[in-house]
Amino acid sequence: MRVVHIKNEAQREACLARLCAEVYGHEAGIAPLVTFAGVLGVLFEQEAARLLALVDEESRPLALALLALDEAGEGMNVMQLADLSQQPVKAPGLRLVSELALRAPLRVDAASAEQERRFREAGIDRWFSGKGGVRIGLSSRHPATGLGDLPRTLTVDERSIVQSFKQDRALFDDYKRLFVEGLKAFPETL
Repeated sequence: MRVVHIKNEAQREACLARLCAEVYGHEAGIAPLVTFAGVLGVLFEQEAARLLALVDEESRPLALALLALDEAGEGMNVMQLADLSQQPVKAPGLRLVSELALRAPLRVDAASAEQERRFREAGIDRWFSGKGGVRIGLSSRHPATGLGDLPRTLTVDERSIVQSFKQDRALFDDYKRLFVEGLKAFPETL
């Protein structure tokens, strides 16, 4: 198995659509489309996000992860992570995090003790208590020494995207078309 940075635009769009669908579920309303549009139209355009996959020996994707840079450009936060359905490998998403933790200044946010436990098993070894009970984990390669020097992660303004969709039906239709086409075009190999 190996980690692949998905740079090809068509593959990246398709993998982002699949990742959003997996994370939010197929009956999640507009949320997957809003995230898709924000990442595609803002973070990818500003080169502030990366899409990575864990692939098997035959280059079939097993897990996908979306990483966003922080404001300082020094660290990367796992925004979304998904195992792809029915894989022969146990917890490929956590295996992907484990590989990334060895190589990158990685940050993860855990909303539960179970998530924190799983990320610890994947090699995220420094933990801090954030707002709202969220635990923030950093890989050993992350330069921050505590919450005080941890730069804010770049994100998209979901409310603004929803507002844009309401005001511009053509924009909504374009992103919806890209999302649906991406789901249909998900590559069997990367």
